[in-house]
Amino acid sequence: MAILAEAFVPAADGQQLAALATEALVRAADPAQVAQLRLVLRLLENPVANLLTAGRLRGLASMSPADRERLLLRWARSPLGLRRSGFQAFRKLLSFLAYAAPGTDGSARNPLATSLGYMPDAPPTAAAPAAVRPLDLDRSANDDPVTLEADVIVVGSGAGGGVVAAELAAAGRSVLVLEAGPFVDETTMPRTEMEAFSRLYLNHGVLSTWDASISLLAGSAVGGGTVVNWMTCIDIPAPIRREWAADHGLAGLDGAEWDADRAAIELEIGVADCETAPPKDAAILRGAAALGWEAAPIRRNGAGCADCGSCPFGCTRGTKQSGIRAHLATASAAGARIVDRVRVTRLVLDQDRVVGVEGNLLVTDPATGLPVLAAPGDPTAARVRRLVARAQQVVLAAGALRTPAIVQASGVAHPAAGRHLRLHPVPVVAARMAEPVDMWRGIMQAARSAEFMAPGGGRHGYVIESAPGHPGLLALALPWDGAADHAELMTAGRFLAPIVAVTRDGGAGRTTLTRAGRVRIDYRLDATGVATLRHALGSMARLARAAGAVEILAAATPIIRHDTGRTGGARGAGGAGEAARFEAFLERLAAMDFGPNRGTVFSAHQMGTLRMGASAADHAADPGGRVRGPGGRVIPGLYVADSSTFPTGIGVNPMLAVMTMAKRVARMVRAEGRASG
Repeated sequence: MAILAEAFVPAADGQQLAALATEALVRAADPAQVAQLRLVLRLLENPVANLLTAGRLRGLASMSPADRERLLLRWARSPLGLRRSGFQAFRKLLSFLAYAAPGTDGSARNPLATSLGYMPDAPPTAAAPAAVRPLDLDRSANDDPVTLEADVIVVGSGAGGGVVAAELAAAGRSVLVLEAGPFVDETTMPRTEMEAFSRLYLNHGVLSTWDASISLLAGSAVGGGTVVNWMTCIDIPAPIRREWAADHGLAGLDGAEWDADRAAIELEIGVADCETAPPKDAAILRGAAALGWEAAPIRRNGAGCADCGSCPFGCTRGTKQSGIRAHLATASAAGARIVDRVRVTRLVLDQDRVVGVEGNLLVTDPATGLPVLAAPGDPTAARVRRLVARAQQVVLAAGALRTPAIVQASGVAHPAAGRHLRLHPVPVVAARMAEPVDMWRGIMQAARSAEFMAPGGGRHGYVIESAPGHPGLLALALPWDGAADHAELMTAGRFLAPIVAVTRDGGAGRTTLTRAGRVRIDYRLDATGVATLRHALGSMARLARAAGAVEILAAATPIIRHDTGRTGGARGAGGAGEAARFEAFLERLAAMDFGPNRGTVFSAHQMGTLRMGASAADHAADPGGRVRGPGGRVIPGLYVADSSTFPTGIGVNPMLAVMTMAKRVARMVRAEGRASG
């Protein structure tokens, strides 16, 4: 592993990266995935296998640096999916760690990141702390379960769970919120990329589809994704809401009911236009204006801050109206109790009705608050204590990856549970500008173009946005065409304006439980999805060129580049023949291979795995959010209120839509709670 790390990033400390990567994989990856990655390492060290692959009868450890690079590039472009998957899994993880890990001299600063001109922000801490505090429970190592009771249990505290908790607590219900992640207030928010991914992200940031072809981001803390997201607030496009009403029987989503709920949410989280546009977003506005395309400032749930770029680490200022500042604070003020660091594992049933949940509560040292290890010296195995919580109503809001897992583990899953997964596949273009951009500073997303929101020509719609990245995430996102090439791209990082397209899905996936009880994510694009990604790449390339890019880079293996011939930031035509070369570049983008681990794809949005709909045959929840079980029968007392409910992808950032949908579900829970009471 150390040798592999230094092959990818020669300037890094291979031993440090090997130790960090090993710990991350054992903590976050499924044992079957770990076994597969061990196989990859054995193959890389097998002389016979390497002779067939790269013409060298040597293991990786005994090769020269040039031969190691040649071997890795053969794996990257191999016709064999396992080799491409193994290459990308190790390349992404080790590249991220190389630029995000703390310095080996005991300082928090990463020397490689510092050499790029990167300086982490030090924003002030909020004057008044968030009005949320988790319930103080006995977390000692004890065989007796911790028992709790409430009127309603909400599993998950993100965008959907927070809204439901606030609505029901305000209505006088006894609400208990159970969250797998930790509670982190402004005074203890992470200040480095490495710490943030470890503490605030699902699977410690090591999350992807099973074949490693799509890298995923999801929050895991009290407040869920609202704590770490970029605050972009966009409503579901009206045509999609009409489709949901007509094709899936979700009455009210295409009219005044939805509009009123959305307007209420916007007031509750303080949605407003961005005040300024940092360079990466100004490029979108400038390029769109030159092309005559629609573009506008983004609306977000935060105000009064535009100088720091620490949103992905949590907001120390307290200006981001995340769950701990908005809905969870409202719920707490009305008496809701929040338990952090408890992973719900199954539902408790009384005949055909849900009467509670069971889970694993993290055991901690009372003196330090740190987890107690199940095996001495093994930081990957923490002790847990059984927790049993009882209520007549349970609302699942653990996210589209974890929510279906709970009903699957409980043996009451509808055949569609875990199916219809939508991910919003995101392709990436980097515009290298003549002047510094510093993508990691300022408002995370301040502008967007909805020019291609409407579908057409065999593709779905999409919205173009910027994609801020700190050095670790940037290193993971940039393709690797050799160590020197990747290092050169990273050196140019200050000048890169990353542009992404949030595409409405063309394709589908599913989540299933592995033997180890973890969630396996599988996803495949279809022809329409590939056409959408290709069209989006071409649009983003045109936008970058119109904005004055010196060079345009399309993320793929291998990377696809276009030199515009500009110097000094000139926005006019490039050198002789540039127009013809650009057309050839566009033709390459229009034919990009999006097979697994070829064209680069990311996703921060997961949806659809317990989707709502009138048809009981293929919708795991009814139009009110009541969860269906085997045979399509509604399970009394069980509801879903997160992005799992979406019948399809929406093609825009989903936070606002999740919250609005949760208001709809909260009304059903409140009405049925009164009826049963």
